[in-house]
Amino acid sequence: MILLNPKAHDRHYPDERSREIMLKTIEFFETKGKRRLKDDDHGQVWYQDFLDFVKRERIFATMCTPAAYGAEDCRWDTWRICEFSEILAFYGLHYWYTWQVSVLGLGPIWMSENEEAKRKAARQLEEGEIFAFGLSERAHGADLYSSDMKLASQDDGSYVANGAKYYIGNGNKARMVSTFAKMADSNDWVFFTTDSQHPSYKLNKNVITSQSYVSDFELHDYPIAEEDILSRGPEAWDAALNTVNVGKFNLGWASIGICTHAFYEAVTHAHNRVLYGKRVTEFPQVRNLMMDAYSRLVAMKLVGLRAADYMRSASSEDRRYLLFNPIVKMKVTTQGEDVIDHLWDVIAARGFEEDTYFEMATRDIRALPKLEGTVHVNIALIVKFLANYFFNPAEFPEIPRRDDAADDAFLFQQGATRGLGGIQFHDYRPVFDRWSLANVEIFKEQIETIRTLCTEAPPSRDQSKDLDFLLAVGEIFILVVYGQLILENAEIYEVPDALVNQIFDVLVRDMSHYALDLYNKTATTAEQMEHCLKLVKKPIADAAAFDALYIEHVTALSGAYEMNT
Repeated sequence: MILLNPKAHDRHYPDERSREIMLKTIEFFETKGKRRLKDDDHGQVWYQDFLDFVKRERIFATMCTPAAYGAEDCRWDTWRICEFSEILAFYGLHYWYTWQVSVLGLGPIWMSENEEAKRKAARQLEEGEIFAFGLSERAHGADLYSSDMKLASQDDGSYVANGAKYYIGNGNKARMVSTFAKMADSNDWVFFTTDSQHPSYKLNKNVITSQSYVSDFELHDYPIAEEDILSRGPEAWDAALNTVNVGKFNLGWASIGICTHAFYEAVTHAHNRVLYGKRVTEFPQVRNLMMDAYSRLVAMKLVGLRAADYMRSASSEDRRYLLFNPIVKMKVTTQGEDVIDHLWDVIAARGFEEDTYFEMATRDIRALPKLEGTVHVNIALIVKFLANYFFNPAEFPEIPRRDDAADDAFLFQQGATRGLGGIQFHDYRPVFDRWSLANVEIFKEQIETIRTLCTEAPPSRDQSKDLDFLLAVGEIFILVVYGQLILENAEIYEVPDALVNQIFDVLVRDMSHYALDLYNKTATTAEQMEHCLKLVKKPIADAAAFDALYIEHVTALSGAYEMNT
């Protein structure tokens, strides 16, 4: 089964240390139990017990230290990072969050040429410290151009930093906060490290109501030495964006973990509840909701796994991951919202009850698409790849399943962030042509209509400046790439044809929805509207296949997992 089940965890691992980390993490949460987990959530208790556990077991040290700077079991391995992210979010987003922002905080350090800072980070990881990524500011959010934090040169060759950062996870405890700023004299970008325990570091408050600490902090004449500076100029700018590429990929995996736990809880509740003489899972609308939730969840995981393969195989000659990565950040996380919505429509008021995991899931699943500086930022990025994806493919070696024990060193050597429009991709058509399932065939017809729309009625210059219009176009384009990644990984993981066909039942309907959205945009021309209507298709239903899938894949999960109390 492709979904995580901590009570039947039998995955392949390339080494024993990776297996040990995952199993010990599961054991930590199952020993803690759901009651204490929920009490800590409701009481907004800082998760020191979890941090003590990862320190004792050297988990962050093993997972977050590149091979060149750590012990024998250390490497930056995206495969196991994805799984660890999934497991943490399966139990609670707060635990994932402190790990996630540590990953982000380490990005500018490992990308720098400052060897002393790297060795310091490696030591602190072994000591069990957490890290922070001081990027955003209250007034500017994701607008890095407007950053107000300043670093000023002093006569003795040192520097002082002044300014404020906002929405910075782990900003209360991190001993190395990778802080983004501008030089006071030149406005050049700069990254340097600060210590949250320094007297010139003023911690104002936690800006959210949560177990996590998302800080508002200020630096007041904070002394910075040359050895604290990570990068300057274009290298600092690139480090900011490339760190987001590496770290915020984990958002999709948090959504997968949350949805998986919520699915077990929802299907078990619904299947064991009898109303009007029938199991709730027997009602027609519930069958459709549960099947859609399951199909979307499996698709999310297939896409997340496949995108990780491309990240691990990336190089300066193969940058396809720069399309697939934001799709995980944006599409997988929004699909997670859909999964929870479907399940919530099934279990109704049960989803509010304080003793459920689901009650946390309904809150936390909303956060993930919004932790990426809004979905809109990612769609605007993704649209830049549309022309080359559809009309200018290149030859690339086929990427296998990447679950090997390798250090993903290129992720810290990504280089300049410009030139996205020149990135090429392998031809998607052979991937689709290997499949002849009924709903994949309909989806292929929709893709051809999109290509025709792009050639016969492309966006005008004014439309290309209209972000609202481009976002609608982007949703349509993203769904094509999403479908491609699903099919590539359905082959690798030998997903049953009936389930693939059912996933594309969902995608065909989603494409129709996005087509109508584009049709209704104020800027859409009459010719473009005609193409949009041609995109509206109805999937082909197979009642017998649906029934078999529902029994074998959906209701079969009733009782398959329940967290220890």
